Amino acid sequence: MIKKNYDQDVVDDFGDEWEIYNHSSCNVKELQELFSKYFCIFPWNKVVNGVGADLGCGTGRWASFVSEKVKLLICIDASNKAARVAKKNISDNKKCHIIQGRIDCLPLEDNSLDFAYSLGVLHHLPDTADALKKCVRKLKKGAPFLLYLYYALDNRPIWYYFIWKLSDFFRKIISKAPFYIKYPLSIIIALAVYFPLSRMSLLLEMLNFNVRDIPLSHYRSKSFYILRTDALDRFGTKLERRFTKKQIRTMMEDAGLANVEFSNNEPFWCAVGIKST
Repeated sequence: MIKKNYDQDVVDDFGDEWEIYNHSSCNVKELQELFSKYFCIFPWNKVVNGVGADLGCGTGRWASFVSEKVKLLICIDASNKAARVAKKNISDNKKCHIIQGRIDCLPLEDNSLDFAYSLGVLHHLPDTADALKKCVRKLKKGAPFLLYLYYALDNRPIWYYFIWKLSDFFRKIISKAPFYIKYPLSIIIALAVYFPLSRMSLLLEMLNFNVRDIPLSHYRSKSFYILRTDALDRFGTKLERRFTKKQIRTMMEDAGLANVEFSNNEPFWCAVGIKST
């Protein structure tokens, strides 16, 4: 019997989100820059002519960039809506194959993939560690796996944590609302919080101030499209888990990944490991 490791409400919420923010109108250059940050530690030399998977592909926004470097990319998402959006976005890409499927019962053979990645997905599942093991099981020995999980603010000052706790209080309230309510609320949050804080950081950076620990400084050069998307992503999701760098390393090693390496740049934490057995 397969252990259930998903929340249907979360799946449905992301399906609704990706129907609205389908990235079709997002600036390609901006997506390329985001892609470069996520994949800066990925060993592309290991996956030339490889077959891999995007586990939790959403709109398929990374697929066109990844597929340029590999033989075949299998894009999987639990949401039917998301899978349809991804299929539409990359319908002309013959090196991508879209499948609707869940992490807890992936429609792939064990030990079949030359690489895989899961970016911003597993922290929205009830059991992140078990989900990671399910993903790694599909890799061949020696195959790399790239992972992005929300960080537990373990590299931030203590006051930063309390600001996050306040935001999380509102997230828990807003995320329970119907989508037609939390969607416009997320736009208000993007306008009233994300935009002013991010642009203040941009201004301070231009004045040679260190803006690293200013909340939302990561978004200082991001478009309002990205701000809106991430505000909904953050406040519209009722299930969110966060991990320290140490916890992520332990989970990856327990899942059978070795030579774990972390990116020192935002977003935190991005890590890559190689399947050892």
